Amino acid sequence: MASVTESIDVDVPVSTAYNQWTQFESFPHFLDEVEEIRQIDDTTNHWRVKIGGAEREFDTQITEQHPDERVAWKSVAGEVEHAGVVTFHRLSDTTSRVTAQIDWAPSDLLEKAGAVFGVDDHAVKKDLENFKKFIESQGSETGAWRGDVEPGPQV
Repeated sequence: MASVTESIDVDVPVSTAYNQWTQFESFPHFLDEVEEIRQIDDTTNHWRVKIGGAEREFDTQITEQHPDERVAWKSVAGEVEHAGVVTFHRLSDTTSRVTAQIDWAPSDLLEKAGAVFGVDDHAVKKDLENFKKFIESQGSETGAWRGDVEPGPQV
């Protein structure tokens, strides 16, 4: 498994950053590789991404979610095996830190080479920079889901 951890400080309150991150269908606005996300239910999403020119589809399940603190997920079906967590940290009333940790299994030679040479680190860093520009230019979130998802038993 490849692993990436990146952080960025954003000039919005932690609740604004968190609320926007729960709007999965907005991800194509700031995650370069994401073509589309369809929310199936409160904890399941279907993703369509384009990585290195190859289009892939997969489903994810939210495994843990706590308002203004964290959103964790794992892939449950499809062509991409990965898991991750995004955490939200209050730095002040108007500034917060967003940290993304993603673990994934490169599926072909191109993805494996990209992981070795840090292409995935660069992509996550750029996506967080895009998120910063998006949320700061919006000034407020486009929606929010404030539900709480407790972690289930490990299988």
